[in-house]
Amino acid sequence: MKISYNWLKRYVNFDLTPEKTAELLTDCGLEVEAVTKQESIKGGLQHVLIGKVLTCDPHPDSDHLHVTTVDVGKEEPLNIVCGAANVAAGQTVVVATIGAVLTPINSDESFQIKKSKLRGVVSEGMICAEDEIGVGNSHEGIMVLPDNIVPGTEAKTYFNLPDDYIFEIGLTPNRSDAVSHIGVARDLAALLRLKGIVPDAKLNMPSVADFRPDEQSKHVDIEIADPTLCPRYSGVIVSGVTVKESPEWLKTCLRAIDIRPINNVVDISNFIVHEMGQPLHTFDLSKIDGNKVIIKRLPEGTPFVTLDEVERKLSADDLMICNANEPMCIAGVFGGTKSGITEQTTDVFIESAYFNPVSVRKTSKRHTLKTDASFRFERGCDPEITTYAAKRAALLIKEICGGKIVSDIIDVYPKHIERAIVEVNYNHINTLIGKNITPQEVKDILTAIEIEIVAETQEGLTLRIPTNKVDVTREADVIEEILRIYGYNNVEIPDTFIYKNSSQQVNVFEQKKEMISTFLSSNGFYETMNNSLTKSEYFEKFSFLDEEKRVAILNPLSRELNSMRQSLLLCGLENIAFNSKHKLCDLKLYEFGIEYLLNKAEDGNDITKRYTERNRLAVFVTGKAQRENWNVKPTNNDFFALKNYVHNIFRKMGMKVEQMEVAEVANEAFAFGLEYKLNGKTMVTFGGVAKKVLKYFDINQEVFAADFDWDAMLRATAKNRTLFAEINRFPEVRRDLALVVDKSVKFADLKKAAMKAERKLLKEVGLFDVYEGNKIESGKKSYAMSFIIQHSERTLTDAEINKVMDNLVAIFAKNFNATLR
Repeated sequence: MKISYNWLKRYVNFDLTPEKTAELLTDCGLEVEAVTKQESIKGGLQHVLIGKVLTCDPHPDSDHLHVTTVDVGKEEPLNIVCGAANVAAGQTVVVATIGAVLTPINSDESFQIKKSKLRGVVSEGMICAEDEIGVGNSHEGIMVLPDNIVPGTEAKTYFNLPDDYIFEIGLTPNRSDAVSHIGVARDLAALLRLKGIVPDAKLNMPSVADFRPDEQSKHVDIEIADPTLCPRYSGVIVSGVTVKESPEWLKTCLRAIDIRPINNVVDISNFIVHEMGQPLHTFDLSKIDGNKVIIKRLPEGTPFVTLDEVERKLSADDLMICNANEPMCIAGVFGGTKSGITEQTTDVFIESAYFNPVSVRKTSKRHTLKTDASFRFERGCDPEITTYAAKRAALLIKEICGGKIVSDIIDVYPKHIERAIVEVNYNHINTLIGKNITPQEVKDILTAIEIEIVAETQEGLTLRIPTNKVDVTREADVIEEILRIYGYNNVEIPDTFIYKNSSQQVNVFEQKKEMISTFLSSNGFYETMNNSLTKSEYFEKFSFLDEEKRVAILNPLSRELNSMRQSLLLCGLENIAFNSKHKLCDLKLYEFGIEYLLNKAEDGNDITKRYTERNRLAVFVTGKAQRENWNVKPTNNDFFALKNYVHNIFRKMGMKVEQMEVAEVANEAFAFGLEYKLNGKTMVTFGGVAKKVLKYFDINQEVFAADFDWDAMLRATAKNRTLFAEINRFPEVRRDLALVVDKSVKFADLKKAAMKAERKLLKEVGLFDVYEGNKIESGKKSYAMSFIIQHSERTLTDAEINKVMDNLVAIFAKNFNATLR
């Protein structure tokens, strides 16, 4: 939210620097994220002076140029060549001297004044028209000023163009009372007075005491068909207005907070929104058919064209402002094309209403329309200021646009919204804040922020909360209000802290997650944390996702975030795609996260929805395995690199890969890969990601991914215990075999058979070469395998070793028709 320093001074008398003001606002919970200097005119009219034309002669080589000398308060007058027809000796003019940077009012491009020659005559500046320095639109000739101005006076001073400072405030959702300049000024005035900076500081609200109808010649009937969604609706009519450009002061205020001026009527409504936080809407009275405003909902799918000229299909839950025949505006969100203010408008109906915050928020999200009005209504406006804001608008329109107020305030308020009553206890205040604040200090703070003290006892207070403080409904909320005005920095931090170790047992889930995270991070992986929300387009695009089990968001923030994710794989591919586009192609990533499923169970004639959450671990490798180096040949991450990490994760978890069933992957997310199962439950699926999936994400390199069922792994290792054993003191023996087997035989099957046959002595089986070629018969391949044999209590003899190897050869021959090469 943007707040103008100069605009703020309209409501509080103070003379602090912008920096000190920002510090005070931040201390009271209105965090100022940035303070930006803003010049009234780009360049600030630096090096632009008021001058006196001393001489003016025709240019010797031009019919339309003049050669002048101009006194700008320096030792010597300036020689300036001027092309304006109205330049003459004796005039007081505006002079841009050398070094000045000018931005003409109808141009986005600036130019700098330099010493130059025009047709052979030296020119040391420029005599300016009003549009050239940005103070007006005229370009008919140079500006001629009154004669009493001293030459050398800065143009910035003469035109009274003070710099402004814009506060960027990171407004939290609970501060709906501070969505305007007056809201911020209310807190600032309280701080200035309580801290003694400005002892008599007070909030100066704009007066509407002069409001009264000039006549009562027009009327609009207001009907609230849905008082739940529109508890209050106020309005007033101003007739005989002239729609034109706004005065400079009004345009300056709006431009300061990046609002483009449109016309005087619309600008006034925008000004009041940011002045007091009450959104207004101005209708062309001639477009209100039947002189009737009806606030109601319309049938589902009703078409409505908004001001951006987009036709939208209304929901049956959207609240609309209608005339006798058709809708005119989406209540609290956006206007329509037919009833807005145009240059032909002469009679204006001003709407000032209070709408249900939840209704506005849902409508705004439903139609993806974010406006200044919806920003305020969905946080909760003040229902008590609708008539005040309408009077303020009517008076400004009458003053700026002309015309007459031709109706009294029309106010429909079926059920009065009462102010909340909250009781606070002095002891609770001190306990929650962590410091003793005297009862008098508490009462001074509450009075300063306009919270009414209804009753007082020795223990505490009974308070009536202003309706602009929507989120202040409990004792804790009041204490928060007291603390932010008292000052967070005034609560001392103790020198020592007493910390007590938790007696709760360590969470096994977190312990094992931390262990695997540490392992992966130590091996060069980066942990990612992605949004659990994703887009429904994935469910349409990828068959490995189950559309029937998709968990849809009822009120999505956007089309990109309208479903709960069903696979961590897509999140990881989004990360890889993003990094690849930023030239970071060598990646190793992992993520612990939750996948969400909808399971529909039929219960008689009803369908019961049950939602399931699954904890998963996703691991990704892509690109080069290590950075380029002069003495290392670069290699790419591949399936076997990923397989190594998969095996090591299982080892860290205390799970034996040898005991798992291995099958080829049957998931369309992968072009190839493996599944490891334990007791029929899939522990991990891993392999190379399918090309069509990579193409969707615009990834032009191979990606290898593993998807672990973390819940299943935790269940499988729940009863695992860490065992300690003495390091074997006896030597291990290695023997190698080269086996010729059918091409269909897998190394994993050979290893599993070997480990089963020699459980006591065989410690490890490895594969160090695979050969297929013309030296072995067709349909066969050769595995070169290593076997590590060791006894835990003694050194093995050659006879024992040979017996193990002979047994293995026999097993391989019997089960796999293997022969020694």
